[in-house]
Amino acid sequence: MKLAGYIFKLFLPLLLGALVLFCLAFEIVDLFMNMWKYLSNNVPVPVILKILYLYLPKTITFSLPLAILFATCYMLCILSSQNELVAMFASGISYIKAMLPLIIFSLLLSVGYFFFEDKIVVPFYKQYQELKNSSLNIEFDQNNSNVVIRSHDGQIIYKADVYEDENKQLNNVLLIVRNDDKKLNCIVKANNGLWNEEQRRWILSGTVTYRLDENGDLRYSMLNSEIEMMFDEPPETFRNNLVDVETVTVKEGKEYIEYLRRTGLPSSEALSVYYKKYSFPLVIFIVTLLAIGLSGRSRRNVIIISMILSVGASVLFYVLQMVTMLLAKFGFVTPVAGAWFPVIVFFIISLILLRYSKT
Repeated sequence: MKLAGYIFKLFLPLLLGALVLFCLAFEIVDLFMNMWKYLSNNVPVPVILKILYLYLPKTITFSLPLAILFATCYMLCILSSQNELVAMFASGISYIKAMLPLIIFSLLLSVGYFFFEDKIVVPFYKQYQELKNSSLNIEFDQNNSNVVIRSHDGQIIYKADVYEDENKQLNNVLLIVRNDDKKLNCIVKANNGLWNEEQRRWILSGTVTYRLDENGDLRYSMLNSEIEMMFDEPPETFRNNLVDVETVTVKEGKEYIEYLRRTGLPSSEALSVYYKKYSFPLVIFIVTLLAIGLSGRSRRNVIIISMILSVGASVLFYVLQMVTMLLAKFGFVTPVAGAWFPVIVFFIISLILLRYSKT
């Protein structure tokens, strides 16, 4: 326990100091990148300060893996330069046993990182974006074009040239209606469709309906009122409402993926990012293992070499994750593999490094 206390006495001040410096650096970068926009829009100083405050939790998530990496490397270099590691080895304490409290701490910190991201960072970042956009007079158009939506579990397929959100109107509409057995029931063409809030359905105008006759040919027919009542897909579905799963909570991400599946839109990219929300917090655990496994590999310039090796390994982790996420996006690997493969690979590499570390 005394050894663990001594290690944390060295480690925690380094971690907090590095975290503050990295967060400050990210805040300054964000401020200077947007300074000319704030000045051109006459944004008051209190509003700018509030924007920076709302951005702070996001900077913590950016900074924490870097701070952990720096603090771990620097602490181990201090122990090595003062021959304290040699004293531990001589007293029968192995390297892994000495570092075990730090490894457990990093694992617990990874769990905390997940909840911090989901419960604090996401709401703060949403307010940050809203306040920043309103201050800079940035508006997003929710109109949509070339809309194709699947509804009622694929029983009805909507196609519209344009969706106008202000009027809640679909223009140049084509609807394909299928029976429960997925066989074609009818095809409905309409000049436009207007959303009726009271009836909670689309009211079509200028409709032309076609059905298959006994010979399998399309023939003009009347639109069945029972089918007409099924045109109840809410207008929110047709909006230009692409969601970045990485910037929403786990619950909201899951709901968005269910929406994509329900409407027949591609969901592989969103699903891989959703799984990444669970896997990425373990980057803290991974960089800690890498730093412990790679520190002290050189007898000269110990701090510099250890830092370069650890940063290099961490960069490789991020690069591999980017590659696997792209592969998942284009369907070459499953979303689960895209999110978790880098974590598993570098966890195995870290175990190998620890196995052959100094003792």
